[in-house]
Amino acid sequence: MDEVDTARPPAATQPPPGTARLGEVPAFYHPDNYRAEESIGYLMKRILSAVGQSVELHVCDPGPTFPQWLPLYKVHQGQATTVAELARECELDTGAMTRLLDRLELKGLCRRVRSLEDRRVVHIELTEQGRAAAEEVPHVLSRVQNEHLAGFTEPEWEQLKGYLHRILENAKVIAACRGSHD
Repeated sequence: MDEVDTARPPAATQPPPGTARLGEVPAFYHPDNYRAEESIGYLMKRILSAVGQSVELHVCDPGPTFPQWLPLYKVHQGQATTVAELARECELDTGAMTRLLDRLELKGLCRRVRSLEDRRVVHIELTEQGRAAAEEVPHVLSRVQNEHLAGFTEPEWEQLKGYLHRILENAKVIAACRGSHD
């Protein structure tokens, strides 16, 4: 009879070589040779900046700027109807959201309407020009993002999204742990 090695789990449950187990923190970066331009945070920030600049080239004045597109689109899609909901959805504090909405109102893209039931609640309504701008969002962003993904295959694109989702999930776990220690 063959002897079974019980000292370690079967190979199928082992993580692939070079990967950390869940809960382990890998040591990809080291202080002695750290280069900011090689960090994932820096690279993601540069990509976001490049995408934002490309979007700006497709926008006509007095249309929305790249940071203003997301709130317009979320209101248009019904994902947020109040200033507080929109601030949460866009991950902005209410002060920053108020300033952003001030600029959108100056451009004639939206208006704030105080609730008749609860005066503390402020609803956001898109103007006709704001709805037209919001309807352009998926067209422009699809074009710009596809340009930045030139040379990727569909499986590579799916894999990249999977990696980014994993980083985001890690960020959520880190934030939850920090929140529980406050």
